[in-house]
Formats: sequence, C-alpha cells, structure tokens
Amino acid sequence: MKRSLRLVVGPEAKRFDFSAGRGFSLGMWRDLNFSLKSLPKRVWRSSLPDRCRMQRMDPLENPGIPMLRHAVATLAYRAAKTLRGTPPGFEHFRAAPTTRSAAQILAHIGDLLEWARRAADGETDWHESRPDSWEKEVARFFAALKAFDDRLATQVAPASSPQRLFQGPIADAFTHIGQLATLRRMIGSGVRPENYFRAQIIAGRVGMEQAPPVQEFD
Repeated sequence: MKRSLRLVVGPEAKRFDFSAGRGFSLGMWRDLNFSLKSLPKRVWRSSLPDRCRMQRMDPLENPGIPMLRHAVATLAYRAAKTLRGTPPGFEHFRAAPTTRSAAQILAHIGDLLEWARRAADGETDWHESRPDSWEKEVARFFAALKAFDDRLATQVAPASSPQRLFQGPIADAFTHIGQLATLRRMIGSGVRPENYFRAQIIAGRVGMEQAPPVQEFD
C-alpha cells in the first residue's frame, strides 16, 4: 500500500509517494527537503505528520558510520604528524614545476573536506579555493575535519552513504597527505616512520593535538 504527501509551494504542487512500511527513499527526501527550504519553519514543522519528519539513525543499522569516523580520526592523526613542524618555505615547495605546491595540496584537501561536509547533507556543489597562508590552511584543514566529524556524530543519517563518503573525499585526502609527507622527505625534513597499527587513534579526536606515537622507527 502506498500513501502520499501533497506539498504545495507557491503555484506549484509536488506529490511524494512512499510505501507504508518503508518511508521515503533518499531521492524523495532530497526533493522534499529542497521544497521545504522555501517554507517558514513554523509551517512545515507543525504541519507534517510524524512519519514525514527526518528519521533518527540507529548506529546498529548503519555500522559504516563508526568505521568512517575512525577513518576520519586516522586522517587527523596522520595529517597532524605531517603538518607539524614543517620547515620555513615548505608551502612553496613542489616536486616539479608543473605539480602543485604544498600549499596548493593542503588547500585542495580543505576543499575536499568542506565538500564532504556538504555532501553529508545532500549538497554536491564543488568549490575550489585559492591557497591562503600555511598557518590558515592548516587551521582550515582541522576545522573542516571537525565539522565533518561532528556531522557524522549526529543521530541523523547522512544523505550519502558512509562508503561513498569514504571512497571519495576521505580516501582522496589520505592520498594528498601522503603527497605532503613525500614533499617533506624531498625537502630534507622527513616525518619519522611509525607503526600506525599501534597508534592510539580514537574517533572524535580530529585536531592537531594527538596522542604521542607508540612506536616510531629511525
């Protein structure tokens, strides 16, 4: 059996059909949320039936979220080690004349993480920024990472699956952190190797301040 919600916004009317036992599909939620943005909150919050409101997420039904948050914390741990103590002028260093500088790579990672935060709410527009100072880009990186992790920590399921959020922006960010680590070694300021299996990485710890390494190598 199907039921429907008829939403009238100005001169247009939209009908959203859903199965009684399943609720809205992801695409329907996106269309519905888009339409609701043009309505005063006091109207739709009080008028929509309970089954049409945003459903809260049960972590047991979405086990990908804890794993994604751990991946985000791992990214923070590895990035903090790579970004800490960079030599003067490192932001301008590049592997070759046609490749990105360290500052451009870090700015791109910031773009990725800010995009990931928007994608969690169903917004997929890409914004490319120009590199700022190294200090500001480092701060931006961790601020964007925290905003994304804070979104994942809510009880509202993301619009994109945890698998897609990982395989896109987060996996890409890991690649670029590796590039920065390579540039540090090329400029003569390499990061000490570490047994990351033993690292004390905790979901939610996504800032520059991290636990000290358990086992590093010379």
